[in-house]
Amino acid sequence: MWVIGVLTLGVASYLVVETLLNRRYLRRIPHRIYVNGTRGKSSVTRLIAAALRAGGLRTIAKTTGSSPRFIFPDGSEVLIRRLGQPNIKEQMKVMRWSRRFDLDAAVVECMALQPYTQWISEHRMVRSTIGVCTNVRADHLDVMGPTVADVEKALAGTVPDRAIFVTAERVQNAVLRQACADRGTRFEVVGEDAVAAVTQAELDGFSYIEHPENVALAVRVAGLLGVDRATAIAGMQRAQPDVGVLRLARLDFHGRRILWINAFAANDPDSYRIIWSRVAERFADVERRIMVVNCRQDRPDRSRQLGEMAAGFGNVDLFLLIGTGTEVFARAAAHAGVDVHRVYTMVGERVEKVFERIVAQSGTSAVVLGVGNIKGDGMMLDEYVGNRALPQDKR
Repeated sequence: MWVIGVLTLGVASYLVVETLLNRRYLRRIPHRIYVNGTRGKSSVTRLIAAALRAGGLRTIAKTTGSSPRFIFPDGSEVLIRRLGQPNIKEQMKVMRWSRRFDLDAAVVECMALQPYTQWISEHRMVRSTIGVCTNVRADHLDVMGPTVADVEKALAGTVPDRAIFVTAERVQNAVLRQACADRGTRFEVVGEDAVAAVTQAELDGFSYIEHPENVALAVRVAGLLGVDRATAIAGMQRAQPDVGVLRLARLDFHGRRILWINAFAANDPDSYRIIWSRVAERFADVERRIMVVNCRQDRPDRSRQLGEMAAGFGNVDLFLLIGTGTEVFARAAAHAGVDVHRVYTMVGERVEKVFERIVAQSGTSAVVLGVGNIKGDGMMLDEYVGNRALPQDKR
């Protein structure tokens, strides 16, 4: 029994020391910004950090997203290599790494999903001075659901105590607002006017397709720390984008004009509806519209959701299925009323064959949107297309 007692005391002592050291690291960072939400967390984390750097604040950032990165105060970055599965204790490592720098700010993307780990990551690990929520949408419903209202309750776990909380979610925010009131935190919504103020010229200054909501949200957070709008946006436009951002590549392939848009990292139905409506509006002059759906065997709910909403994309000429578990999408799409002749499956095919099929189906001009999942076949196809893009779009 004494062995168990010694071990218990040792573990308890270790946890106490770890907590005290983390508090010490936190005190060295005046501004701690914790970014949560359904979609756009990685992009907004990068945008805020870039804006703060441009404003003269010595800032580090950490993203989780499609490829976890630690971003240094000079804007350079390194891949975070993990042994095993992701763990929220990684946030404490970030605070420990930060002791090497004399920082003004740290911008950290939330990596927790379960409601209780979201609360722990904020109130025990980051203790933010500014909390951020990009949006509240129907994703990870198996963990945070089953409804969007439940997702909002989970995200409310990262509302900080006696601080500032900023969100671009203008509809599903009543619980977030109440959580702020309960914790003595100022609640701010980036409204439609702020989003509309982001001009097309400003968006065109990015090397990829950025959402105006993300830019407006980052501008507001930067403004809270004294960075003016023009400086903030200029800094954002110079920053290295996340792997999962909406990238546009233009190809001129044997007389065919093909516009490739990588939206693989946007995983929820609401995001795809927004993206597709903007793509259809911006590229209304093309002859053909193709949606490449990268499915994953271990994510059947996502494939099913995409299949169920496929009928709503009435102007899609072809759904090209790659990856694994494509039968889930195909069944859901057929049940939703999609003509089976508009669905083509290429499971196990080499990326060159997939590309050739896209070209063959593109007519004289086409917009091709990649959706579903970024990992595996999706990332390989994006790299393959990117290497054949016109010079101004090579990454």
